[in-house]
Amino acid sequence: MGSGGSTCPISAEGPAGVEQRLEARRGRLPPALWAQRGLRKLYLSGAGLRDVPAELASLRHLRTLALDGNELMEVPEALCQLPCLAYLYLGRNGLQGLPPAFGRLQSLRCLWLEGNFMGRFPAALLGLPGLRSLQLGDNRLARLPSSLPRMAGLQGLWLYGNRFQHFPPVLLRMAQLRVLDLDRNRIARFPDLRGLAGLCLLSYDHNPVPQPPCVADTVRLVGSGAVEYMEEREERLRDQQHLEEEEEEEEEEEGAGRMPRNDGSPLLEDAP
Repeated sequence: MGSGGSTCPISAEGPAGVEQRLEARRGRLPPALWAQRGLRKLYLSGAGLRDVPAELASLRHLRTLALDGNELMEVPEALCQLPCLAYLYLGRNGLQGLPPAFGRLQSLRCLWLEGNFMGRFPAALLGLPGLRSLQLGDNRLARLPSSLPRMAGLQGLWLYGNRFQHFPPVLLRMAQLRVLDLDRNRIARFPDLRGLAGLCLLSYDHNPVPQPPCVADTVRLVGSGAVEYMEEREERLRDQQHLEEEEEEEEEEEGAGRMPRNDGSPLLEDAP
């Protein structure tokens, strides 16, 4: 265990939703914590931890675990034995990678790994097709694996503050992405991103690009020139809609002019 501050507040929540306030002392967790096998949420943020006891694995019903802002150099093995874990905060530690056993966390839906020291995309994540949100900002990534599309459930990917010099081409095959954050990298050119059918938000700020990336009309942009780009786009869409409405009105008027008049003559099928 670490030698963090003398005491640090931590909290836990059981199946009834009742929050319990506890204290970590000098980077050590209270032993009574592990006797509460029904815990659903456990917040150990900023507790000065350098390791987590093996007893963590006994919390089989845990769904949310916050270990951000500690001094972890490796992911505790016990953490990889939590079958119900869905929300995991590991940001702002000293992690350089993830162990292969991390792939056992098949219930994981949202993962925060920002502010670590990862120079490679963790291979263990490729075995988590159910992961929906991945926060990898402020690491040391310069490329992404070609097998990234195996993460078919991924909808939000945060890669700000890394070392990308080129737009990762594999992202063009991630049509299900809804949020993509590439802020604070070194990307000088973005490809045409209109093929990313699910994209709703793209952040490209603080990259050396001469103009906003080309995206579908429904995508919100965040970056240099984005406001002007979206205003011009909105005006163009309004003009286009107005033109289409005028064309529809003209077609309706022309159609009304071609309708046969009822002059009292018998219909053809009524003739003897």
